[in-house]
This record gives sequence, C-alpha cells and structure tokens, in this order.
Amino acid sequence: MAFTHNLGFPRIGAKRELKFALESYWKGRSSREELKVLGKELRQRHWQDQSDLGLTPVGDFAFYDQVLDMSFTLGNLPERVQGFHGDALDNYFRVARGRSTQSAEENAQCCGDVAAGEMTKWFDTNYHYIVPEFTAATEFKLDASRLLEQLAEAKEQGIKAKPVIVGPVTYLSIGKAKDDSDKLALLPPLLQVYAELLETLAAQGVEWVQIDEPILVTELNADWQHAFNNAYHQLKSCRVKLLLATYFGQLLENTYLAANLPVAGLHVDAINGRDDVQPLLNLLPIHKVLSLGVINGRNIWKTDLNAVLEWLQPLHERLGERLWIAPSCSLLHVPVDLDSEQKLDCEIKSWLAFAKQKLVELRVLAVALNQGRDAVKAELEANRAAIEARRNSPRVNNPAVKAALAKITPQLGQRRSFYAQRAAKQAALLKLPKFPTTTIGSFPQTEEIRQARSQFKAGEIDDASYNAAMQAEIARSVGEQEALGLDVFVHGEAERNDMVEYFGEQLDGYVFSQFGWVQSYGSRCVKPPILFGDISRPKAMTVEWIKYAQSLTTKPMKGMLTGPVTILNWSFVRDDQPRSVSCKQLAMAIREEVLALENAGVRVIQIDEAALREGLPLRKAQWKEYLGWAVESFRITANGVADETQIHTHMCYSEFNDIIAAIADMDADVITIETSRSDMELLDVFDHFKYPNEIGPGVYDIHSPNIPTEQHMVDLMKKAAERIPAERLWVNPDCGLKTRQWGEVIPALKNMVAAANTLRASAG
Repeated sequence: MAFTHNLGFPRIGAKRELKFALESYWKGRSSREELKVLGKELRQRHWQDQSDLGLTPVGDFAFYDQVLDMSFTLGNLPERVQGFHGDALDNYFRVARGRSTQSAEENAQCCGDVAAGEMTKWFDTNYHYIVPEFTAATEFKLDASRLLEQLAEAKEQGIKAKPVIVGPVTYLSIGKAKDDSDKLALLPPLLQVYAELLETLAAQGVEWVQIDEPILVTELNADWQHAFNNAYHQLKSCRVKLLLATYFGQLLENTYLAANLPVAGLHVDAINGRDDVQPLLNLLPIHKVLSLGVINGRNIWKTDLNAVLEWLQPLHERLGERLWIAPSCSLLHVPVDLDSEQKLDCEIKSWLAFAKQKLVELRVLAVALNQGRDAVKAELEANRAAIEARRNSPRVNNPAVKAALAKITPQLGQRRSFYAQRAAKQAALLKLPKFPTTTIGSFPQTEEIRQARSQFKAGEIDDASYNAAMQAEIARSVGEQEALGLDVFVHGEAERNDMVEYFGEQLDGYVFSQFGWVQSYGSRCVKPPILFGDISRPKAMTVEWIKYAQSLTTKPMKGMLTGPVTILNWSFVRDDQPRSVSCKQLAMAIREEVLALENAGVRVIQIDEAALREGLPLRKAQWKEYLGWAVESFRITANGVADETQIHTHMCYSEFNDIIAAIADMDADVITIETSRSDMELLDVFDHFKYPNEIGPGVYDIHSPNIPTEQHMVDLMKKAAERIPAERLWVNPDCGLKTRQWGEVIPALKNMVAAANTLRASAG
C-alpha cells in the first residue's frame, strides 16, 4: 500500500487569522493568552484538514518562523536576549523583530529594545527566516516544551503525528558565525541536544520524526559531506525512525550520500529532482522508505494526475509499502484553500490547486495506486479535462507578444553612454548634495488607505472619490518629506496594495485571487499574482500618480516600478514555458512604462529587483544561466532612457556578496541595498570588488519597530565610506516603509536626515 504524508501546512489560516492576531498582540490590543489560544485553534483546524493522511506534520506551526523555533528548542539564543525575564514568547518576538509588546518589555523590567535577528530568504523562496547566530562560545540546551505541547494537542485530537524539525547540518549551514569560529566545530555539542530531543520524542510514543535537511540539494564540500555522515551515525541509535527530507532541488552528486545515511526513510523532491529517483532505487537499502514529493508544493497548478500515475505505477510495484507519496515540500509556500475563491475567473480556477486541494490530489493518487484507477475514475477524468483545457486555451498564448520577443536584440539592453558620462549629466540636472537622502518607495499604509481601497473594491465609492483619497495620502507623503528635508522624494505608493500585485492587475496574462495569501515572514503575507498567459501592457500603470506627486514639489520625484525578475519570482508562474521567456515578456511590458514615465518628465526612476537573488539556482553551476537572462531582462527594462534619466534599483534581505559582479552588470545608476541588520556586512565584498556606480547601503532596519539613532546611522555610513567613495554614497532605509506606522517613520527619518547632514559637515 502506498502511504501518504505531508511535510508541512500553511500556518497563517485561510483568512490570515495568525497575521491579525500577532499584530493585535504586538500593539497591546489583545493578550498573550488570546494569541496562544488562536495558535491552538489554527493547529487543530489544520490537523483536521490533514487527518486522513498516514502521518500528519506536528511542529510545523510557528508564531513567527520555524527556524527561530528551532533556535529556541536548541537553546541557541543570542547573548543580547539571554537576560530577559519575561514570558518566553515575548523573548522569541524580541529576537524576531527587536521587541514584543511595549507592555511586555515594561513588565519584564527589560532594558529596552534589542537588535532584531538577521533575516534572509529560505533557500530560493520568498519566505524569510531568522538566521541562527553562533560564536565559539555558543552552548546548546534543550527546550522541547513547544514540540511537546503541540504533540500533546495532536494526541488529544487523535492525530497520527510526525514531528517536524530542522536537521542539525542544515541548521548549522544556514546560520552565521558572529566571530571567526568554525561552525562545524559546534556539531558535536549540537548533536548531543538533537539526540536528547529525539529521545524525548520517543518517550512520548513518537514513531517517525521528519528531519529536514534541504542543503543536501546544494553543492557540499568534503567537510559538510563528512558532517552528514558523522551526524546521522551518531543519531542512528535514537529510538525513533527518522525520515530525512530534502526539497527544492536535485541531489545529483549527493545521491549516494543521501541514500546511505543511517535513517529509516528518505524524502526527495520529485518535481525538481525526478532524475534522482532511478539512481536512488539502485542505491537504497531494501529496508529504507522512499518518499516521493509528487505534488508541487510551491506552485498552484493542478497536478497532471494521470501522467504522475503512469510514472508512479512501476515504482509502486517495485517498492510496495516502502513507497510514500507527499507534496514536494511544505505547503507553507501556497495559499490555504481554493474553495474560498468566489470571484476568481472560473476557467482559470479550474486549472488550480491550493494547499487543501493538493492534499485531495495526493489522496486520489494513493487510492489509484492502492485500489486501482477505476476507484477514482471520475476524479481522474475531471483532472484530465482540466489539464487539456489549460493546455489548449487561446487565453494562454498571444502571438503579438511572442513576435515582440523574437525582435529583442542586445542593443535593447544598452545605455547610450557609460556610467561616468551619465553621472555627470545627472548631477548637473538634479543638483543633489553629497550623501543624498531618499526612501525606498512606500510610506505607511494607513487605516484610511485600507478603508478607501476596501470601499472602492466593494463599490461603495466611485473612481473619483477613491482617486481623491489616494491623492490626499500622496500629498501627505510629499508634505512629510518636505518637512523632513529629504533630497529625492517618492509618492508613497498609497494606491498600491502590493508591489507585485499592483502591476499584475494591470498587465494582460495575470489573474488574481481574493484569499491566496502566503506568509513571507512573521505577520507579513503576500498574495502572489497568477501568471497564466503571455504578458502585455495595455495601458500606463503609474504615470498619472507620479505626475500628480511631482506637481506638489520642486524636489525630484522618483517613479516607482517593480522589475521583471521580482514580478516573476514573486508570482505563481507558468510551468508550461521557461521562466526566462516569461521574464523577458515582463521586461518588455515594464520597459514601456519606464519610457512613459520619462516622456512625462520623470528624471529619476527606481526599478525594484528585491527578488533577484531569490531566483538564483541553489547550485552554483547553474547560476550563470539564470543571472544571464535575469540581468538581461533588467537591462531591457531600464536601458531605453536618455543619459540624464537616473535609474535606481533596490534589493533587500538576501546575501548579495557572491553575485555582486552580476549586480554591477545591471548598470543601474544607483543601487539601494539592505545592510543594517547585517551591520554593513555586505560591504566586505567591496574590499576586493570595486563597485562602479552609486550605492545606498540601507541604514534603517524597517522590519523592526525600533527607531535608529542618528549616531548609529552615521557610524554605518562611515563604515561604507571606508570602501566606497563618499561622492557615490546615498543615505536611505533598507526597504519600503509600508509596514511601519507614521509615529515610527517620522523620528527615524529625522535621524536619517540628521545623519546625512552630519556626514556632509564631516566631509566639508
């Protein structure tokens, strides 16, 4: 009998209940107990949705991040929070975001805010995790209370539980040494705590534990390969069965290593790594379970169940009960429930599957394998019809778009002059001071903005009333920037619900869900647009808003756009053509908007590529191909303008050091980039790479409510000036200010402007 299980489930709730509960608690509007009760209710609901699986994941729920949960389970807390005497959950939030609630800080008589943990992308997804921190003195101490509490809840509900934890080698790999110590030197004491944890779970009657080791799909040197062998040979005596899970890519040269680790089962991503399966069949010991991820856990298209069955049937005949089937990875990366969508285009809805529907697909596959296809004949026929309908739909393919793509030439991506010539013309036109100040684009999305948007979508106010409300918010943003004394303004993006969704709504080839929310980090959720067909731009998308903002000030106003690579990487993309083709279609569409802004008199245009790194293949051998078409797409978008038009781009919350040459190849006049959480660590790359253009290393961590001091920002910029000439430095926050409150933003930006003035005075 083929056996079904799941690797993880979305934790936010179908209606984003967790998001709203977290934000209410952080604002002091609800109690800690109310938050914990809501967490329990969500866990119970999600377990019920998975209750007929062979095994259900427990421990995949987190109030902020599963990696941060693992750090607390292992007792690996940064030194700066170890003296906290309040509730453990509040200390958890202090690591996540710099503080919990103000009342919690006061009640614990704490010394105040702390630096939030560094945040970066979980492999090549848009999910952000809190980076574990290590030093040579790091000690680990088990705190299994979170897992044990959830395990007890699951038992009470009658759930066949499979605890889920991050594996020790991956945990060390994705963490960061805060000194010069070797992370692998921490493996022996870390394994002692893992062994203690596994024995604790065994004492609770746990049979299987899912231990996630996704770094097995990356290139590993001999030391890290040895770490795997060392780790799992030490853990093999524990009284639980380990299902070692890999996902997001192929095992390739790690296939032999993975197959021979002393674990009871191995899960592989058969969406991205199907070619790994045949070699594994010849390598796996005859007692070991092989779990195949046959449902795509990262995209929302229906699975071609008939095609998957054709592939699975001989494997089932060979492996029998040793064959487990599952989604390719945790369903954290897809929305919860397609049935919630009542306004989605009916034709396109018939092509989709969200988390709950993916579990239904999994069950259909299991029944077909175990009882024969006739037992699910109707389901398989309906699936076949949906797959064929999408494949043959005239809405998917646009000959005009394909013809335009065929005409792309290298000249389309070239600026008219080199940077030095452009910079001189831009300086003469813009007349900016040294250390010019700007923000990244968005200002707070106030309750008034959200209410007006909600009323407009519900038909309660007309176009004129909505536009007037947005113009009032734009005027507020411009007025605040005038008062602050910033040098290059933004319009604040009041009219934009999301930096990708806003553009997708105005491009042909996209469709949108109402409730297709996916967690990005903490309480931050995004609703990725669904790219189903060829992309084109039927009309201008931003021009009138920017023109209105520019009419309110004599300061330069940035036109704000999202770049093609980021729109692609933050969408649910087509799986019927290469991603590079979709990206170039987007590039041609956004290029039209760039030229329209320039024609409207806008002389500073920012094209955000926050997700450039996110799309990077996990294996360095594949980087060149991706960066080739990604950088080409940006250049197609940006480089049709005159020399006098200054092109900015922005990137955040990823490691950029090892792709800095590709970033330079983008040839943006100015790049703004996140550096404050990592204490300007990114700038280390400039010790040996001379970045040729202008750069704004972010000095204000906008993902924390903490307000940075003037001196803190001056110190960060002085670090930057040691590596980059002062005349090429900008002063700006790490990212947009959409998620912050005006009460936080104004004092932080005042300090930022003061810091710039101090730097100018120091520079004479």
